[in-house]
Amino acid sequence: MIEKKSMHEHEFFMKRCLELATNGLGYVAPNPMVGAVVVHDDRIIGEGFHQMYGMPHAEVNAILSVKDQSLLKKSILYVNLEPCSHMGKTPPCSDLIIKSGIPRVVIGTSDPNSLVSGKGIKKLKTSGVDVVNQILPEKCRELNKRFFTYHEKKRPYIILKWAQTSDGYMDVLRKPEEPVGVNWISNPLSRKLVHKWRAEEQAIMAGTGTILFDDPELTLRLWEGSSPLRIVIDRNLRIPPSAKVFNNLVSTLVFNEKQNKVIRNTEYIKVEAGTNILKQIFDDLYHREILSVIVEGGKKILEYCIENELWDEARVFIGEKTFGSGLNAPLIELDPAYSENILTDKLLIYRNP
Repeated sequence: MIEKKSMHEHEFFMKRCLELATNGLGYVAPNPMVGAVVVHDDRIIGEGFHQMYGMPHAEVNAILSVKDQSLLKKSILYVNLEPCSHMGKTPPCSDLIIKSGIPRVVIGTSDPNSLVSGKGIKKLKTSGVDVVNQILPEKCRELNKRFFTYHEKKRPYIILKWAQTSDGYMDVLRKPEEPVGVNWISNPLSRKLVHKWRAEEQAIMAGTGTILFDDPELTLRLWEGSSPLRIVIDRNLRIPPSAKVFNNLVSTLVFNEKQNKVIRNTEYIKVEAGTNILKQIFDDLYHREILSVIVEGGKKILEYCIENELWDEARVFIGEKTFGSGLNAPLIELDPAYSENILTDKLLIYRNP
């Protein structure tokens, strides 16, 4: 018989689950990030995390890491998200837990996925497993904010990102005949951080103006990892084939009002003209199981997302440059949830309440 543990003890081991789970960021989507530990006599004897989409889940890795499998019948399994109970890419974790004879499972929070929600806990309890739920639930939700937003709001987690000068401009005013090129506001370290962020999200979005003026590649070059799916909004197909977003290095979706077509790694998707194009895009991404998208411009897209509450987080760099005049940066009428200095830049993080 396993004696009851205090809330403090539960939280101690749950924090370790969360630490382990973060190792899956950028690798496990559309699955959630999950970590698990096996505890025997107040000592961790096994641990694991979900390492890659389609590969074994955290509970499986933790259980199989225990050298003396006979100890499982006298151990507690901690996991930050409800164990799955359905056959997906891998067998149900709840089945392995039951088969291993683990008598108690401590869970951070229930799974919002309708295929799992409550069913994993019910299956464990029906098999005689003692289940403790809701340990550090807010921290567990925060870790998997993308996963929870996707399943609860039926859209990706939306991150807005831009850089602005210290006097409030995100660009100089440009004319169509002006040469293409990026007008950098943020410093090199901030730009490297942006590439790290790209590695953590499933998709990246930009509009026609940004592509025409800056010709960005929207890929990962300053950080290791996989480049996200590129989302381009080009209503009237004004972007030339020579643009870097059409270099076929990464899959690219072009939402437009003209055609449906596939050219190598680029898919053109026709949307209904004169309507809420962003809503159509986010609906499409939801059906593609895209849990998160980072929106990197331009001004119209960013402001539309803000005005229509289609955002969850905004990351704003304020550089030391001044323009005196130009394209006004979007405005979020909230206090930042977090701020820090990145060399000469100030980074502000906003959260949509």
